[in-house]
Amino acid sequence: MGAGFEGEAAVSLSYRDSGVDIEAGNRTVDLIRHAAASTFTPAVLTGVGSFGAFYDLTGLIGAYREPVLVQSVDGVGTKTVVARQAGDFSGIGADLVSACCNDIAVHGARPLTFLDYVANDVLVPEEVAEIVQGIATACRSIGVALIGGETAEMPGVYLPGEHDLVGVVTGIVEKSRIINGTAIRPGDVVLGAGSSGLHTNGFSLARRIIAEKSLSLEMPVERSYPPAGAQAPGKWTLKDALLASHINYTGGIAALLEAGISVRGMAHITGGGLIENVPRVLPTGCDAVIDRDSWEVPPLFTLLARAGEIEREELYRVFNMGIGLTVMVPPEERDRALAVMEESFKVPCLEIGRIEASGSKGPGVVRL
Repeated sequence: MGAGFEGEAAVSLSYRDSGVDIEAGNRTVDLIRHAAASTFTPAVLTGVGSFGAFYDLTGLIGAYREPVLVQSVDGVGTKTVVARQAGDFSGIGADLVSACCNDIAVHGARPLTFLDYVANDVLVPEEVAEIVQGIATACRSIGVALIGGETAEMPGVYLPGEHDLVGVVTGIVEKSRIINGTAIRPGDVVLGAGSSGLHTNGFSLARRIIAEKSLSLEMPVERSYPPAGAQAPGKWTLKDALLASHINYTGGIAALLEAGISVRGMAHITGGGLIENVPRVLPTGCDAVIDRDSWEVPPLFTLLARAGEIEREELYRVFNMGIGLTVMVPPEERDRALAVMEESFKVPCLEIGRIEASGSKGPGVVRL
């Protein structure tokens, strides 16, 4: 007997009955199509909806003798939960771009293309479109093409209203100009560029403190300095401070390199804070000695530290504590580097430490 379908079921089930709405997915693509296409350069050979994204390197490769591709993948963690609680998804797309692009820019790479992945329990096209619009805007600002992406509706995997957000960036760098910290020497100075807040790390601890201490997202929080486009200091709420955009340092890093400054190493301060991120670029025999009193810790971190009674070592291991990027340069390049950083990053930039011989044959460490 053949495996027919007619009349074999009294009730017809659909994909929507199982929690996946194909029409919502199609509507999402329609909403984000223009945003993604607005980032395309002539090197992008495919439109939105292709199975794969094609990027033509012909016009680029000629500028490099030994081109090396540099890639990174990252997410925004549980900052998505705060965005959901605040009902504001406009910023986390840009956060994703910054988190990924900063990671390759510190190696001297120029970001070229970006891919995103947005997953949730139930697809709400308008929310996903808001996220992708933020991604596209951030990509356009640094000349990166958002060449592809994926949405996934997975009921039963994610909690109601929850989002997961992942990005992949691909960049290029001349092999001889890769910055990986091997040139760092004792006597070099460590410069720091300010962060706007938590960026995209430490939110699980911050959220627990807020929940256990019943802190309101609408409570006022002072700012040590206002990021671009922000209100004046003193007019921010805890919600504003938590959702402050992860600063994209890509353009400023490019300005440093174009100025011919001898950048010997850089570290993007993400999860693990200064304690774990700076050692990732320290060569054997070199320690970074950081002066914690050299910069003003933003009030958000002070609030979380006091409310959660967090030990100092833990604070500097979980949070960036107000420093989002470190740059290691020879002492004679200090002033020129700081001048370029202050002009390009638009955040406080200052000397925060120095490189010293460790006297050990093991990996370098941070001494606070």
